[in-house]
Amino acid sequence: MTLITQLNRKTMLFPLALVIFEFCVYITNDLIQPAMLVITREFGVDATWNASAMSAFLFGGVIFQWLFGPLSDRVGRRRVLLSGVAFFITACLAMWWANDIYHFLFLRVLQGVALSFIGAVGHAVIQEAFEEKTAVQISALMANVAMMAPLVGPIVGSVFVNHWPWRWAFVIIASLASVSFVGLLRYMPETVKPSKHKMPIKKIAHDFGHLLAHRHFMLTSLSIPFMSIPLVSWIALAPTIIVSDYQLSSFAYGLLQMPIFAFLILSNFVLAHRTKVWRLGASVIYSYVFFVLGSIALVVAGFGWQTIGMLTAGICLFAFGEGISMSVLYRFAMTASDRPYGVTSALLGMMHMLGYALGVEVFKWAYFSWGVAGFVACSVMSVVLYVILSRVATLYAMQVRAEIA
Repeated sequence: MTLITQLNRKTMLFPLALVIFEFCVYITNDLIQPAMLVITREFGVDATWNASAMSAFLFGGVIFQWLFGPLSDRVGRRRVLLSGVAFFITACLAMWWANDIYHFLFLRVLQGVALSFIGAVGHAVIQEAFEEKTAVQISALMANVAMMAPLVGPIVGSVFVNHWPWRWAFVIIASLASVSFVGLLRYMPETVKPSKHKMPIKKIAHDFGHLLAHRHFMLTSLSIPFMSIPLVSWIALAPTIIVSDYQLSSFAYGLLQMPIFAFLILSNFVLAHRTKVWRLGASVIYSYVFFVLGSIALVVAGFGWQTIGMLTAGICLFAFGEGISMSVLYRFAMTASDRPYGVTSALLGMMHMLGYALGVEVFKWAYFSWGVAGFVACSVMSVVLYVILSRVATLYAMQVRAEIA
């Protein structure tokens, strides 16, 4: 198929339908996090279960990534993605009958499976259907819509849980996801030709092995979770830190998330606006300034000076750095090898979701063991690893593109 190079109303209909689904998946996490204090009380368990809801969600995003990407390479992207949206809608509606914390977490895992369809199938289509810089540009624009979930989720969730039963939130999300299903059914292109040949597990394993042995794919892929883990862990732990430990209101918690995701949205606008001007990869190098400044703010918080304010400022700076880097690093990882995009995006998604899930658990352990100092120490170590890995990967990818040009 001919690559799309221009963004207009017609070419944006598929990304719009996809990002509505992405928003729905993310909002199940961001809207429900403020309600976790209520949910754990209802189920008779302590506050240490609060962050487990996110870990279960992220774990769900790992377990089937290996299958959905290669499957879409064989049977087509449309069939797999549409099945995924329908599965997610069902998992949300099933939350109505959750009656204990284990049933709740099991359904969170099932809802998290939807992350596999977004990463392994939906984003693969974006990379296949659009020219390289246009793909980065549209990924940044989509991220702005998707990031509305963590921006409005905490506030809406805080208000919602005080006025209505939390289960209704999942019913509303399922209804919105149904709109996405209709849009994808009508506007999603098919970027691969379905094959009647079976794809043996041995072939999938061989492709995964090739990617795992590919130095630059691994450097790029590993750098992304290290970049994002501090922000993801903040989302998971913020209700405990702000409401339980620092005794602020749920509404104050929601307000404190607004500048963080405003910075993330602003950074994606900056990337979308400058993508055609900057060399692809320059924004990753620029991001280091924001991560260093953010680390300094977190260290100040770790010493107990204006703790909540400095934590928020530091995470804001991390969010800006992440926003101008994520789409570019994702493109570099997707194009690092000659493997099919379905397989590549599947492994990429598995590594990211597993990294986020493990990262949240490490951050949770560090915080409950050493308080804010533990959170700060993990964040700084994560940033250091991100800079080391991404710098090597980015300079190489920039050099390759310069030689081709």
